[in-house]
Amino acid sequence: MAQQGQQTKMEQVYQYLTGIKFRQRVEAVVEKFNDMREDLDRERKFMGRQWAKRETQILSVIESTVGMVGDLQAIAGKSMPEIPSLDMPLLEGAAQGERQVS
Repeated sequence: MAQQGQQTKMEQVYQYLTGIKFRQRVEAVVEKFNDMREDLDRERKFMGRQWAKRETQILSVIESTVGMVGDLQAIAGKSMPEIPSLDMPLLEGAAQGERQVS
């Protein structure tokens, strides 16, 4: 009796796996995964554009600030205090970032 019940269940599983309902369910899962992948790709592209825009804005602010300080140093000369954060490492970092954006 138990073997007959097991055989019936195996037949039911086989019928399910070879039937249209199983295929439709698997297709639905794959479709949702593809939708999620497309959404993720769109988000990645959007964020990449946003980051590039923000980086360009930051570089522009750095260049403007450095230019303004240079103008003031030309006017005030040695009496203007040094600004350590505008030393060469920052300028080199900005130039490297600029090269990567271009």
